[in-house]
Amino acid sequence: MPNLLDPITRHAAASDTAIALRTADGTWTYSTLRDKCLRYAGALRDAGVGAGDRVLLVAPSVPEFAVAYMAIAAVGAVVVPVNTMSTASEVEYYLTDSGASLAIGWHGLGPAVREAAAGIGVPQWDLTAGADVGAGPIADVADRTSDDTAAILYTSGTTGKPKGAQLTVGNLLAAGEIGSALSGGTPNDRTGTGLPLFHVFGQASVMMAAFTGGGSLSLLGRFTPDAMIEMMRRDELTVMCGVPTMWNAMLHAAADDRADGTGRATPSDFAHLRVAVSGGASLPGEIARAFESRFGCTILEGYGLTETTALGTFNDVERGGKIGYTGGAVPRTRVEVRDDDGNPCPAGTVGEVFIKGDTVMAGYWNRPDATAAVLTDDGWFRTGDLGEFDGDGDLRIVDRLKDLIIRGGYNVYPGEVEEVLYQHPDIVEAAVVGVPDDHYGEEVAAVIARRPGSELTAEEVIAWSREKLSAYKTPRIVRFVDQLPKGSTGKILKRDIDRAELRRHSDATLRAASA
Repeated sequence: MPNLLDPITRHAAASDTAIALRTADGTWTYSTLRDKCLRYAGALRDAGVGAGDRVLLVAPSVPEFAVAYMAIAAVGAVVVPVNTMSTASEVEYYLTDSGASLAIGWHGLGPAVREAAAGIGVPQWDLTAGADVGAGPIADVADRTSDDTAAILYTSGTTGKPKGAQLTVGNLLAAGEIGSALSGGTPNDRTGTGLPLFHVFGQASVMMAAFTGGGSLSLLGRFTPDAMIEMMRRDELTVMCGVPTMWNAMLHAAADDRADGTGRATPSDFAHLRVAVSGGASLPGEIARAFESRFGCTILEGYGLTETTALGTFNDVERGGKIGYTGGAVPRTRVEVRDDDGNPCPAGTVGEVFIKGDTVMAGYWNRPDATAAVLTDDGWFRTGDLGEFDGDGDLRIVDRLKDLIIRGGYNVYPGEVEEVLYQHPDIVEAAVVGVPDDHYGEEVAAVIARRPGSELTAEEVIAWSREKLSAYKTPRIVRFVDQLPKGSTGKILKRDIDRAELRRHSDATLRAASA
């Protein structure tokens, strides 16, 4: 019967020396990782944790995360990975909503996990360096079925309380198999990431795929562009995974003119790299083109969601990336773009993206109504994303359905406007959102982080946009910030942008200039 620990056990049995995990402090073999997982599972067993129990896990991207995650799976329990930046009240919500019987928190974090667990009477453990425990190893891992829930990942959404997406044993094992196949993974690969493992991208597309292929996984506990570049050099990475803001940050860090040369990357640093994977948000074409031009490295974009275990479409490794597109459906998966009546759209027509396959979640934890709203009776998941296929069957994500701006009756896709803004040499980051407007219903607003030292003005941004976009798509509101709000993966969080403040900003400063 399947268990998430199976790939690790398989590679440990095949080789005593194969490296599973790499950090700046050293390496762990698959045998070491397996043994640590089995001993940690023994401690869980001794504490009475068993099949179906939920266990909260709050830890950064360190080897010990993999130990606790796989140990929870080994005893048949359900892991509930949570953002390390969560407050005590947020942790308390996750504990209560999931019905967790144990909370495990990384020892280097603040008191949020400890306080939340104590507040509702749930036992709490510190996860320490090495994940060493005094318990004996379990003799056998728990037998699971493919349909058993293995993990509950909470999705924040735009309104209401977060919902827990139930990912099954079959979902996560399939994600590992599909991800490894897409990258052509082998035991010789050296995968690296600065993504948080508590997020579905790092957890499924990276960790599970790396362990399934049998190669090593290099981890950054905290992403910085310099640290990512240094890890790539040190471990001679062959596969690197990140979100668009990470690639953008690396691109700008590599261009810094520093006397000692630290952080500056050259094409030779990418000599070993076979695959660079981007996901989590749409990759602006200008970043992809700049990266390839500077480093000779093509970034391949994929598309997936928490509810599809991070997988949906991906650009073909052999064919190379198609800028602006996320590729075709991955193996064991079907993807359709449908109109408002539920009919498949022809190529070149925008509609809502639907996904069906081995990685689609079982449903939301204790939320039958929310589940019914997104899962059809025949297993299709409606993503809430707008996309279109081209003639080759490659998908282009136009935008989130909820992010669509309707200005004076015309549809404005923020991603299209952002693509133009990223082409400006003085714009480092940009987010386009809709702002309520008494006349047009919504107005197009751009929040921008400028290149350090730049004196770019709002009027210049508007003029630049007018040259490249239809009038109704041009931002009429421009606000400059030091940096845009981001989530744990580095994804820009549009929901954290204050629309009301943008409207006040517009009324006070820009109406005359942008009329």
